[in-house]
Amino acid sequence: MEKENKKKKVVVGLSGGVDSAVSVIMLQKQGYEVEGMFMRNWDSSLNNDILGNPHTLDSVCPQEVDYMDALKTAEELNIKLHRVDFVDEYWQRVFSYFLDEYNHNRTPNPDILCNKEIKFKAFLEKAMEMGFDYIAMGHYARIDHRNGDVKMLRGVDSNKDQTYFLCQLTKKQLEKALFPVGGLEKKDVRRIAKEYNLTIANKKDSTGVCFIGERNFKEFLKNYLPAKPGKIETLNGEIVGEHDGIMYYTIGQRKGLGLGGAGDAWFVVGKDPERNVLLVGRGSEQEYLYSNRAIVRNINWIGPKVDESKTYLAKFRYRGVDNEVKIHILENGDFEVFYPNKAKAVTPGQAAVFYDGEYLMGGGTIDEVYMDTEKRRY
Repeated sequence: MEKENKKKKVVVGLSGGVDSAVSVIMLQKQGYEVEGMFMRNWDSSLNNDILGNPHTLDSVCPQEVDYMDALKTAEELNIKLHRVDFVDEYWQRVFSYFLDEYNHNRTPNPDILCNKEIKFKAFLEKAMEMGFDYIAMGHYARIDHRNGDVKMLRGVDSNKDQTYFLCQLTKKQLEKALFPVGGLEKKDVRRIAKEYNLTIANKKDSTGVCFIGERNFKEFLKNYLPAKPGKIETLNGEIVGEHDGIMYYTIGQRKGLGLGGAGDAWFVVGKDPERNVLLVGRGSEQEYLYSNRAIVRNINWIGPKVDESKTYLAKFRYRGVDNEVKIHILENGDFEVFYPNKAKAVTPGQAAVFYDGEYLMGGGTIDEVYMDTEKRRY
């Protein structure tokens, strides 16, 4: 295998973080010819122009800092680093969708679309043009290329598993993809980075969406979607406060409501777009936060044909628990998903991701949420 791998060229999406750096090491150990590629997906000067901040690396998306870290890593591992610009593609294929979903009072997951449209499409196309055989990413996921088929499995480290964010990838995309750290736990990735004396060995993991960085999410969004203030009400119609715009809030949210008083904390339990009202209730175990049925659209299925008699597992948000579900395929191809044990804060716009044990079956976008026949006002 090692001799064969020397004929294969792999380009790693080198992000400036420890996971992609160790991916290079793992591939080198396996005998691949490895190079790196840094993706520039966002014009960080936009953050400055919009928010009026000075043009310094400390005040923008850490993208340029990450590029310098990627350069250092490439130097330390003795590989060539390419830099590609996907700013236009990201704006058109990811950010525009992100804004449109929020404008329709949904809570989208841009990371899923970024993987589908940028990392495993624009990046993949560029890599193939440059003569590479595979692309590799530092995601915590596993891929099985054996027996003429391609299957994806959860990462070995259950706390870091990122298959949720890869649920929209097609088999064609996966055929050219490698995930070198998917079989490792995070502590082992850190250990390997330290063994190779990488400068970024102790670098903090990135969090949040790159184009927002550490900024206040609501303040960022206001620059693109004008605020529409309105009332905050309980399910009984009692007015308890005012909101800045229902699009800025998500189901189950506790922080940032500006509501006090004695008693349990307030949580977002629903939305009424027609009246521009945000619905809240006291306590995290509000009955209205639970549902047992959902309609899921935009289905991407890479597993064997759906067996409607089979019990699958589903995650309705990243780091969410596995829910036992049954799937019924509607005439239009959408899924009607039943989860009799109920699930909390299943949110339109978020992804429903399906598994058969360790294997990723596919995913889609949550569209409508119900408790039995009652549609939740999410």
